[in-house]
Amino acid sequence: MSDDLIHDPKGGMPRLLEIMRRLRDLETGCPWDIEQDFASIAPYTIEEAYEVADAIERQAWDELRGELGDLLLQSVYHTQMATEAGMFTFDDVANGISDKMVARHPHVFGDEDRDKSAEQQTRDWERIKAAERASKAERGVLDGVALGLPALLRAVKLQKRAARVGFDWPSTDEVIDKIVEEARELREATDPDHAAEEFGDLLFVMANLARHMDIDPESALRAANAKFTRRFRAIESALAAEGRNPADSTLAEMDALWDAAKARERQG
Repeated sequence: MSDDLIHDPKGGMPRLLEIMRRLRDLETGCPWDIEQDFASIAPYTIEEAYEVADAIERQAWDELRGELGDLLLQSVYHTQMATEAGMFTFDDVANGISDKMVARHPHVFGDEDRDKSAEQQTRDWERIKAAERASKAERGVLDGVALGLPALLRAVKLQKRAARVGFDWPSTDEVIDKIVEEARELREATDPDHAAEEFGDLLFVMANLARHMDIDPESALRAANAKFTRRFRAIESALAAEGRNPADSTLAEMDALWDAAKARERQG
């Protein structure tokens, strides 16, 4: 094939697909790209999805286009490998998601009434998804919750599935009581393996509390990470103004600078 498409700045999706095909060409492609497989590329796919979320969280709209491109490349990469193996093509992927969206929105693309609440739409969505799972022979309540999801997200999804059949605490009070219980068991753990198990239990219940409080635990933790980073950098800046760094200071000094940074944030 001519290089015209490869170098066409307006080549769009066909250009990207051809670039990926060429990168994977056994004779003329890139050695690194040729060596990759689904498992080796999967971590990059997860990383790129998080970078999209990060750009949105920071409202870095000038960066979002590039991050979405990086994420799109991951789909193209996996699809090219599948095409080489005779499994499916990019058109199959695009048609599959299109079919799914049409099937899951009968009130937009079918003859169902569009005049329904968001709550009713959510119930209808879950009903349609349940039918899809049944067609795949996913009989168990927890079937289909992907193993590759980040652990915190998977915990919430598992709990949501269980809650649909009534396996759930009635209020946050019981969840908080369980958190206290799990924290006590963690404190009483007698060896590293036992401590790791109890720590996992505590995280799992914290995810459940987030679900009960309608909090996205990933977003909440990202915000906490950002806050910690912001305040610790304030400590570094304050110490640098004195010609010092954190390693040259005491915990008490850093705590005082932390509290000062916290107070400034609260004052606006």
